[in-house]
Order: sequence, then structure tokens, then C-alpha cells
Amino acid sequence: MPELPEVETVRQGLATWVAGRRIEQVEVRHPRAIRRHLPGDVHFAAVLAGRTVTGVSRRGKYLWLPLDSGDAIIAHLGMSGQLLMQPADAPDETHLRVRVAFADDGPELRFVDQRTFGGLSVSEGGAALPTEISHIARDPMDPLFDDEAFVAALRRKRTEVKRALLDQTLISGVGNIYADEALWRAGLHGARPTDALTGPAVRRLLGHVRDVLAEAIVAGGTSFDALYVNVNGESGYFDRALNAYGREGQPCHRCGTALRREQFMNRSSYSCPRCQPRPRKPLR
Repeated sequence: MPELPEVETVRQGLATWVAGRRIEQVEVRHPRAIRRHLPGDVHFAAVLAGRTVTGVSRRGKYLWLPLDSGDAIIAHLGMSGQLLMQPADAPDETHLRVRVAFADDGPELRFVDQRTFGGLSVSEGGAALPTEISHIARDPMDPLFDDEAFVAALRRKRTEVKRALLDQTLISGVGNIYADEALWRAGLHGARPTDALTGPAVRRLLGHVRDVLAEAIVAGGTSFDALYVNVNGESGYFDRALNAYGREGQPCHRCGTALRREQFMNRSSYSCPRCQPRPRKPLR
């Protein structure tokens, strides 16, 4: 699933292409793509027609497009969702789900989703912050993210540090890839108990989270297949800079030890046995 760098890359592209443009017409090609918009596809298209997009915002892994009506379009990419800018006469993509045409006849916005886990919806009155995603914590790239509140909250939890990093109500935007990368940089195993970490250790980890996210944004995110692309259909290239994720059996870039893969929440975690030793005592 796309994480903060991938979603931020899409946000930046959308901000360039759609901000200030008036929506002329919306075509819903597959109802599952707007399943979270309970009034249905006819209402979805009608409430957007004639509205002007005033910007593009992000909270964690969610995007929203504020409208001049005070409403907002919420977008979540799911596993394979793509928001593409395409000329109106470009051939339809195989998995095109929603088409948004603008009054200026310029490039149209297309929501393409092979697996249909993502989707769009309209949040009534949600231009500033949709209520549907208001429970999600700020992400560490947000200027209003409270470092000390995060440090205190993480240390109060009785869980493993990687689970805490993936808790979107504690810190948003971090997923499996970037959690592994930040933990490798911090020299921490993902099973380390959060309540055993010192304040300086958590602050150091947070700094590594920020660093890896910032570097990944510059690289356009991480693309392991053709399902994640930016609004121009281009892949990111941060996979070339990964130190831990997906590198089972390869030498650690710090000490040369072969990296390991471990099962974690129906996924995989990657770490260095020497640089990131498992905690001696299991979490109780």
C-alpha cells in the first residue's frame, strides 16, 4: 500500500494540475470506486459538477481536494489506486474507475484502480479537514506535528515499537517499508518494547523517520511494481536506496551481516541481526 512519500508525491502532482480548475463533468465507471460515498454515483457526479478545486491536501495516506462549496473530495489509493492526469483524447485505461473532466478542456483527472481497494468520496463541509479522517494523527512532516507529545504517547504504550510506528492514530503515513528503514537507521529491532525506550531514543528514532520519509519524497517514493506511479504515470526510485526492506540475505550496508526476514502482522519485517538485536525479554 502506498505510504506517505508515495501519497505526497501524488499530492504535489495534483496540486500542479487541478488547483483552481472548475469541474465540468464526472463519470463513474465502477460503483465500487465510490462505495464510501453512500448517496451513490448519481449524487457523487452531481455534487461535483460546477465546483472549483481550491487545493490539494493530505493527512497521512489520505488525500483530499477542497472545493469552493466547502465540501471536499477524499481519495485513498488502497493497494493499486492511481490518480492520473491524461489528455481528454487519451485511450481509457483498462482499470479506469472514475473520470473527472474540467471546464477548460485541459487534462482530465482519472482514478484508475486494478484491485478496487481504493476509492473516492465527497465529504460534506470537509474542505478544511474531512471529519471522516479527522481521527488520523498528523504525520511527522506536518509543521504542526508535536514531537514531545508523540514521544510521551509512544513511551506510555505497552506494545512493540514497530507496531507503534504503524499506528495511524499515533503517527500517520508510516507503513511497513519506511518503518523498517527508520528502525534500521536507529539500530532498533521492531519488537523492542515502547515503554522500555528512553526519551532520547524515541527522539532519535523520530528523526530517522523524518529523514527517510524526506529522502523518499525527493525520490518520488518507492515502486516495486507498475501499480504505484505519480500523476504522470512515472515510477519512484527510492527502492534503490533501501537499506533493510526487501533485502533478505543481502549484506547490511553498515556491518555486512546478512539481513533477515521475520513474520510480522501477516507481513514481513527486515532487519540486521547484528545492528538490530532482538530484545532479550519478550513483551508481556
